Amino acid sequence: MPIGILGSLAVCTVLYILFSHVLTGVAPYADFNGPGKEASVTYAIKTYMIGYEWLGTAINIAILAGFSSVMLVMLMGQSRVFYSMSNDGLLPKVFSVLHPKFKTPYKSNLILMVFVGLFGAFIPESIVGNLTSIGTLFAFVLVSAGVWIMRRSDPTRPRPFKTPLVPLVPILGIIICLAMIVGLPGSTLFIALLWMIIGLLIYFGYSRHQSKLKAGGEILPHSSDFDKR
Repeated sequence: MPIGILGSLAVCTVLYILFSHVLTGVAPYADFNGPGKEASVTYAIKTYMIGYEWLGTAINIAILAGFSSVMLVMLMGQSRVFYSMSNDGLLPKVFSVLHPKFKTPYKSNLILMVFVGLFGAFIPESIVGNLTSIGTLFAFVLVSAGVWIMRRSDPTRPRPFKTPLVPLVPILGIIICLAMIVGLPGSTLFIALLWMIIGLLIYFGYSRHQSKLKAGGEILPHSSDFDKR
């Protein structure tokens, strides 16, 4: 698994660099901060590759298909995250209700579908994209810090995969991700801060008092719990 993850990251990095090199050879890089900002590939093709406008349309269709699959997988993953949090008591029980036949957190999926659908329908694309970026980058900051802290606080824990060069790698990860966060628009940082405050209010107002970890109870559900739901 580590080889697959790190190998795919290396391959994707090389492909992104090569693609950027080709794209800036087709169109001036300054265009991508202006008229070609939102759909740079399609803009470059339709503006500078006369006779290949059909290719731009085909790429748009491919991008939409790719985005749809990514969003579907992320929503499926998010419902499982909420399911685990609900089992711990951090979220209401509705998020851990399983479908009687398929044994999936279907109510969590439905709630996320409505919420994310409304969010995507009424919030500008640029803001949604930037908020997604800042959320992912901040998660990477926390993961990097967690690796460093756990390596010092619990060095004897069995680890199938160990991050090399600790604390250098976690520190570099934190610095790079924070630098990318700072580079985002100020409005995005402000909205992200508000969103974090809302999350903290939910945690300290509800989750902290309902947590089974705090109460010393069991987190993992039993088969009997599935039958009740």
